[in-house]
Amino acid sequence: MIIKTFTFNPFQENTYILHDETNEAVIIDAGCYNDGEKRLIKLYFEENKLTLKRVINTHLHLDHQFGNKFIYDTFGIAPEAGQDDEFLLLNVAAQARAFGLPINEEAQALASYVAEYQEIKFGNSSLKAIHVPGHSPGSMAFYSETDEVLFAGDVLFQGSIGRTDLVKGDYATLISSITKKLLPLPDSTIVYCGHGPSTTIGNEKKSNPYL
Repeated sequence: MIIKTFTFNPFQENTYILHDETNEAVIIDAGCYNDGEKRLIKLYFEENKLTLKRVINTHLHLDHQFGNKFIYDTFGIAPEAGQDDEFLLLNVAAQARAFGLPINEEAQALASYVAEYQEIKFGNSSLKAIHVPGHSPGSMAFYSETDEVLFAGDVLFQGSIGRTDLVKGDYATLISSITKKLLPLPDSTIVYCGHGPSTTIGNEKKSNPYL
């Protein structure tokens, strides 16, 4: 599996494009915000001759779904996310303006919901969805046992955890999600985070002060 990372928008969110030898691809958290960032996504697909199969969201806070409408308009693929986060699609333009970000279009509607343990297939690759609420009620992590990688969204960071002071966040739920569902994964698993650098499960078990 090839993993391409882009860091987008004023929140410095990590958008991931995954593809394999078949040239089929998925996007995790399309956070592209301005025209330049959107061009980078389109150019990457063109240069690598990729076919987009899925757009999946770890969660639906606005910085992780800024680009969903652009992706739908460009590739005809609508996003998928946990049902419990669907309420976050309401009034996205107003939410953005509250942060001083001038967008006028509303959020792209979901194509379908991602359920826990659902398999996300593209080419010869697949990811398993893991429900990890706490940062948001519908947060999903996506795990590939074969490639030993985990896309954790804003649940787990290098040396830190996701914030829980946003709407429907809950600290105890987040800690439970991490300790029961993520830390049991192999120590060698590389964790690709929603913001900041990657880490490993082993490193976070040893040194994360919140765990």
